[in-house]
Amino acid sequence: MYGLGGLTPAMLLVTFFLSSSLLTRWKAARKKAVQRRFEKGGRRDRSQVLANGGWTALFSLGLWLSGEACWLAGITGALAAATADTWATELGVLAKKPPRLVTSGRIVPPGTSGGVTMLGILASAAGGLSIGLPAAALSGNGRLLIAGLGAGIGGSLVDSLLGATLQAVYACPVCGIETEQHPQHVCGGPTRLVRGLRWVSNDAVNALAGLLGGLLGIAVGHIL
Repeated sequence: MYGLGGLTPAMLLVTFFLSSSLLTRWKAARKKAVQRRFEKGGRRDRSQVLANGGWTALFSLGLWLSGEACWLAGITGALAAATADTWATELGVLAKKPPRLVTSGRIVPPGTSGGVTMLGILASAAGGLSIGLPAAALSGNGRLLIAGLGAGIGGSLVDSLLGATLQAVYACPVCGIETEQHPQHVCGGPTRLVRGLRWVSNDAVNALAGLLGGLLGIAVGHIL
């Protein structure tokens, strides 16, 4: 990343991975029960890394080839969206009040795709700022602060909307729990699709939200 985009994108990527890893480990015992519902736990595999960092790599290539500042805004936006979503997920599950589905307001169990809490929303804003602030400071471009905040909140919101509408959610007939695990739940029971599209995984949702975050960053860079 440093070889393509220089110091600023490299530092932003380090900020994303370091903060995400620390938050994943924070109060991990309390999150373990919720993670049993998820397709994946706290460890990030290749598909998760690609979903969260793929757009950043492409925007960095654009910055290296053209030198245009808009690509740095895209990098900031994509990483802000990924960071905001991670912070919202890792902190939102610790909220005292149960999450509500972003589309209907219905109360859902913690960890449900598309569920939001006030703590999670605030965490997404903080996650966006955690990328926007160093981006602005390292580049000397104050617009990147706004790009990071806007892309963080916007990307996280889109992630929740896609999670509530298009993301594949399965149900286990044995224990009656909705999950992202397929074809088998952790209890051993077979899972069946109850809503969403089978090919839209959590990684696909993250990738789409990251792309939108990058485009929002570029738009802010052009408008302001």
